[in-house]
Amino acid sequence: MAHWLYLALAIVFEVFGATMLKVAAGAPSWAPAAGVAVGYGAAFVCLGFALRIVPVGVAYAIWSGVGTALVALVGWAAFGQKLTLAGGAGIALIIVGVVVVQFNSTAH
Repeated sequence: MAHWLYLALAIVFEVFGATMLKVAAGAPSWAPAAGVAVGYGAAFVCLGFALRIVPVGVAYAIWSGVGTALVALVGWAAFGQKLTLAGGAGIALIIVGVVVVQFNSTAH
């Protein structure tokens, strides 16, 4: 069960890293860039732990799909980026795709 926790943490850290990447884009400080490095570094470490049990295709589909959806929602909520109906539908399709991959996986 810990492998799913590692995968969830990998997603959280990846979303943090991507958010810090947006913040670092115009920041005069080095702190957001350090946040990018820490976020992505921790994400890959946690993803590596998850891959001890979870097949790479399943883990990557969940990690990238959920991460993409959450980054889009953070962009909308924190940075005022537009989220159109089509964009929302695309995010919904990503989530549905992740669910389909998970339910059709042979990972235990």
